[in-house]
Order: sequence, then C-alpha cells, then structure tokens
Amino acid sequence: MTRAKIPDQGRETEELLAEMASFEEGDANWRSGRTWSLVYHAGEEHSALLKRAHALYASTNALNPIAFKSLKRMESEVVEMSAELMNGAPGVVGTMSSGGTESILLACMAARERAGVRRPEIVAPKTIHVAFEKAAHYFGIKLRLAPIGRDMRADVRAMKRLMNRNTVLVAASAPQYPHGVIDPIEDLAAIAKKRGIPFHTDACVGGFMLPWIEKLGNDVPKWDFRVPGVTSISADIHKYGYAAKGASVVLYRDMSYLRHQFFVSTNWPGGIYASPSMAGTRPGGAISAAWAAMMSMGEDGYMELASKALEATKRLRAGIDAIPGLRVLGDPPLTILAYASADPDVDIYAVADQLEASGWSFDRDQNPAAIHCTVNANQLEFVDEYLTDVRCAVAEVKAHPELIGQGSAPMYGMMARLPLRSVVRKSVLDVMEGLYGSKGSIDLNDLGAGEDSGLLMRAARRYGGRVLGLLNHLDARRRR
Repeated sequence: MTRAKIPDQGRETEELLAEMASFEEGDANWRSGRTWSLVYHAGEEHSALLKRAHALYASTNALNPIAFKSLKRMESEVVEMSAELMNGAPGVVGTMSSGGTESILLACMAARERAGVRRPEIVAPKTIHVAFEKAAHYFGIKLRLAPIGRDMRADVRAMKRLMNRNTVLVAASAPQYPHGVIDPIEDLAAIAKKRGIPFHTDACVGGFMLPWIEKLGNDVPKWDFRVPGVTSISADIHKYGYAAKGASVVLYRDMSYLRHQFFVSTNWPGGIYASPSMAGTRPGGAISAAWAAMMSMGEDGYMELASKALEATKRLRAGIDAIPGLRVLGDPPLTILAYASADPDVDIYAVADQLEASGWSFDRDQNPAAIHCTVNANQLEFVDEYLTDVRCAVAEVKAHPELIGQGSAPMYGMMARLPLRSVVRKSVLDVMEGLYGSKGSIDLNDLGAGEDSGLLMRAARRYGGRVLGLLNHLDARRRR
C-alpha cells in the first residue's frame, strides 16, 4: 500500500469534506446510543453548538494569555464554575488541560515538585486510573497500589500501611472507572491530612455527574472540597460536562499547590518561557467549546441529563440482575455499571463477542472479567433493546459451549489470566508498533472500539500459541 503524501494540487472543499464524512462508516455508532464508552452525547443541537463555538477560536493559542485575553477569560470562568460545582471556596484555583490523563499527570507532577523528596511515592488503590501509572513512569515516582475490598472500594487499612515519609500524594477515585463505585474519600483524606500528605480525588468521570446525582436527592458520599483533606481534584468536562473532546480541569485547594504545576525557563535564547500545563500550544477551540457547553447547558440541562442517565443505569442494573448467570459488580447505580458471569457455563467474554456482533460497543474489564458500560442520557431509550440482546447472548453462549473457544473470548480470557504480565506487555507493544509504524501493518478492522482498543485481541493472536501451554500448565499446578 502506497504511503500518503501531500497532493500536488489542493482539493475542492466540498469533495474533501464528503470524503472525510465517508471515513466514519467503520466507526462506533455513538449517535444511536450503541456505544457504552468513549463518547458523551447530549443531542445533535448541542453538538452543533460545540462545533460552532470550537470553530470561533480554532486558530487561537492559549499559551499566551496576554495575546488571547478572551481565552484566559473563558478558561478562568470554566475553572471557577467547576470549583463552585465541587464546593470549592473562593481560594480554589486550577487550569484546563487536554483531558483527564493530563490533569492527573499535572497533579502528580505538582505533588512531586512540592514535596521535594529524593524518592517520591504515590499511594493509591489498584483500581486508580492508569494515568497515575503513566505519571509515575514519566516523572520517576514509585506508585504503590493497595488492594480493594469485596465492595470494590479502596482498602483504607491497606493504603494507610503503604504511606511513609516518601509519600508525596495519596489518591482515590470518585468513582473508579472499572466498577463505578466511589472510594472512601473521607477516611483516606483524613489519614493523609493528619500525616501532612496532599490528597487527590480523581473525579475525571464523576466530577460533572456526581453533583447533579446528589442534587436529585440521592445519597452520595462526600468526595470533593467539602472533605478537609482533599487538596486537588481532576474532572473531565468532555465527559459528563458534555464539552468537545480535549477539555478537563485540574483544581487545587489554593495557589500553594498550583504554583508547582507551572513550568518556567529563564535562560532560553528565545526569551523567558512559561506554561501552565503540559502542552506548549494550547488549542483555543477546546477552551471556547467547554465554556459554551457549560453556559448553554446550565444547571437545568445538566440535571435533566443526569436524571436520564441515572434512570437508564437503574433499568440496566435491574435488567442484568434479572438475567440468570450474570451479576453486577459493586453497588451502583451511579452511571457506570460492570457485570460479570455468575455461572461457569456463561463465559462473559463470549457474551461480549455476541453483543459486538449485534452492533454494540463497550469495554471489557479484567480481574474479574466483566463487561463495562458507561451510561449516557441518550441511551435511556435503548436500554430495553440492549437487555434483550444480552439475554439472547447469554442463552446463545449456554446453548453453544463451543463459542467460548471462538472469536476473541479465548484471547481476552487467556491474556487476562496470564500471570507473566511482561509477556502481555510485550505483545501489546508489538501491536502499538504495528498501529503507528508503516501503514497497513495492522488491519484496524481486527481491533475493537472500546477504551482497551482491542489490543489484547491482536496480541493474543500473535502470541497465543506460545503462551497458552504455559498458562494451562500453571492452571494445572494450581488445581493440584
């Protein structure tokens, strides 16, 4: 396959846009509510607003707030609105970022810089977002992960035992992504505060949903700046804030924390350089679209969407609970739900294959194996259809045990159970090389559309024969 190159002559606008629109044919069908991850959709009218707001500032750059005072105003107001939503006092400060991962990276880096210890460590539950692992990898921090309890929440005693004089940050989730439950933030933050350690609440998925759920009259454990020990929060506006992609906030209790996030260079021949976040160039479109989303939605709009998403989640849970052979993990409902097999004859990954064949897109959890659904308001009308397909998928798997050995089910199952994680990591790295190397070395049709990107499926195809025997041998030894 020939490599792409800049055309000799520029192409006509309408022809070019039509071709670009055709590229979507193989994408996940998020507009019709069949995608339980990745996209947060508040309707076509809202999407049209985001496009117009984004386009107004698409060529601007928030790196220089003096040159683009408009962007600084909108970013400041987004931060202030977010801080107010999360019960922050007037002193709460922060910045926008490109997404939850960057917000988490910034919080971890700021904690490391503030502490100034030689061997910095972060303590968190094993369900904390992988962005903390990435931050540890990037910034030379040791990440100490604690086990979780049977309720899927962080084990407070286990985390307390891991804290020491090198701990620069303690972190937990509201809610954690794999199972949708809120960690015991108050207990953990109290321990951290007593020891003089900053505490970060990762509310990337919940920051713009939990406040509305609470206002709707539901009991929600405290997780935000009402908790005295919480010193920073990450929250994604492009999730349940329904902004355009590339919009998150990282908030700090006061400037004594935020100042350690800033980067300043004074010796560069190009002049004094200062930036507030990871990026140099900071696209203005994401900032303007986030401001427009929050202003246009208003509390009434957010409350309505939260109510629909919560109702959809409750119906989904009730429906899953009513299907023999399945069980919901944790104790939602919030707006994330994961369900696993409760019957040895029902392989959940085989069920997942059947659902994908019916046109549904979602994530696959591991340890334990489960199907993961992030629920949006626009999926309320599709819950019954989804549950019908789940019942059919379970019945099909029970009636045809051979399905467990077909499709991606054996691959996901094997890779999730493989004790030698270094082998899994090498397999995934090989897939990444194929994706970002020479064009055509990996067929994207072989990969899934969930947040795991189906990488394990491809990796297992490549290395499955090599490691399956070892895996079976280890399983046999355990049984003996």
